[in-house]
Amino acid sequence: MAMMKVEDGEEDISGRVVGHYLVINRIGAGNSAVVWRAEHAISGRRVALKRVDLSMLNRRLRESLDCELAFLAKVDHPNIIRLIEVFEASKYLFLVLEFCAGGDLSSYIQRNGMVSEQIARTFLRQLATGYEVLHAHHVIHRDLKPENILLSTPNCDAVLKISDFGLSRTIGPGDNAETVCGSPLYMAPEVLQFQKYDEKVDLWSLGVIAFELLNGYPPFKGRNNVQLLQGITNSTRLPFSELILPKLHPDCVEMCTRLLCKNPDNRLSFEEFYHHKFLNK
Repeated sequence: MAMMKVEDGEEDISGRVVGHYLVINRIGAGNSAVVWRAEHAISGRRVALKRVDLSMLNRRLRESLDCELAFLAKVDHPNIIRLIEVFEASKYLFLVLEFCAGGDLSSYIQRNGMVSEQIARTFLRQLATGYEVLHAHHVIHRDLKPENILLSTPNCDAVLKISDFGLSRTIGPGDNAETVCGSPLYMAPEVLQFQKYDEKVDLWSLGVIAFELLNGYPPFKGRNNVQLLQGITNSTRLPFSELILPKLHPDCVEMCTRLLCKNPDNRLSFEEFYHHKFLNK
């Protein structure tokens, strides 16, 4: 992948040409990265331009960035965001990514509320197919949430793409990680409890996303991590809306229940999720 040097300047780069790209407007930001919508200066192709401030990265975040770059550079899959190129600018690294006109899944849920069981199945099948690539490369995402799932179009027939691998890392079979990271509402209880964990933390996150698609809101809430963990620990069953529970197929409820199993040993494995009856009707 070609590496190009460009000069960078002010914080707001809207309207500037960076590398081969005309920066249009800012569309997102995180702790160490900002994302802009941009266009190729010659072809006009729309892209997402992610700028990572290398000076803000500690050792673990740098390792995650290296994991993100290595993974995306060798992956070409419709349900994984595509990396087009990478270039440097002083203390910044720019990732040029495919642009998704449909925004993210969080915005989709905010616009549409809960979705039908059939749409949830269609979306979750795509996430399972995308996650199969991570599983094959022994990569755990560690920040799966609706904001990090992009849609090719705003409609229910959109192609979903797993994105933002800024907290990802490789983990071999039988190995564990222990860094606490991610977004609390989508964190598995073992992460919230500072325990060692494996890829099943991503299966928990997929369970939260599945529940949110069906209900319009996440299953557990709290003003802080302690309250959130207490809500998870004290729960005896998933808080499905009484209005929708009778409409859900038992296979759907069973899949969500097993994805959101507090004990990771009893949680669905990726293979069990991928081959679950609900996804394969």
